[in-house]
Amino acid sequence: MNWLDRHLRWVFTLPAVLFIGLMVAFPIIYTVKISLYEWSMSAISPPKWVALDNYTSLLANAKFWNSVRLTFYHTSVSMVLETVLGVAVALLFSRSFAGQKVVKTIMMLPMVATPVSIGLVWLLIYEPSIGLANQMMRKVGLPTNEWLASITQVIPSLIVIDVWEWTPLIALIVIAGLATLPSDPYESADVDGASSLQKLVHITLPLLMPTILTAVILRMIDLLKTFDTIYATTQGGPNFASQTLNLMIFDLAFVNFKLGSASALLIMFFLLIMLMILLLMAIRKRLGGLQ
Repeated sequence: MNWLDRHLRWVFTLPAVLFIGLMVAFPIIYTVKISLYEWSMSAISPPKWVALDNYTSLLANAKFWNSVRLTFYHTSVSMVLETVLGVAVALLFSRSFAGQKVVKTIMMLPMVATPVSIGLVWLLIYEPSIGLANQMMRKVGLPTNEWLASITQVIPSLIVIDVWEWTPLIALIVIAGLATLPSDPYESADVDGASSLQKLVHITLPLLMPTILTAVILRMIDLLKTFDTIYATTQGGPNFASQTLNLMIFDLAFVNFKLGSASALLIMFFLLIMLMILLLMAIRKRLGGLQ
């Protein structure tokens, strides 16, 4: 009974920890297992052991490397724009002005809408004939574009959608970080006669950097996994010009029924995401230690 009293916290939390651990570990282990087989849901024959052939086939596939390039292109540009704009919006909202609460509420509306509905709305906006985007281009005397139907313009068009939808998330996280900044450095800077720009560059941004990196990590995970908006607008087209890794996984698994290759790609994608997260967390820890 004494042992139970001493370890009561572990006894009560162990079932929940085991349950969550199994819920996380089992899908990963099972996906690794499937990735070592050649298995088609449409085939009568059982799964065939192929070891690492699915991985080597993907690495030799030009479509795979194109999807990697598109994923990093979409993720990196979106992340930079959302971070810069999110921090700028947060700094703007750090000052009181008339109608601030109303503007904040309007700013959050894109973020709370479902991604598929956002995709369908922008599909209408980008429609080449009657879409709002081309109508605005005509009014200002600029040539119209094909937007989502163009091989060269589809990823930039998708980046615009993502930035419009998710910049408020970065702004909200940074606004919360601004509220926790100490006032002492600003008081010292006022005594020394520092300008607003100097305080922003030398005090605000360095102190906010861990918060900004936290927002980047959270957003980066979602950006790399973006599927619904892209699928609702382009389904990976035209001519695979917007087929990111997530859409390639979907096509392999549920269009071509190549579960082994899809699982192999999923494991590689999972490891890539984990590597990037660990790198960003190491940078965040280093910056936190320098302060």
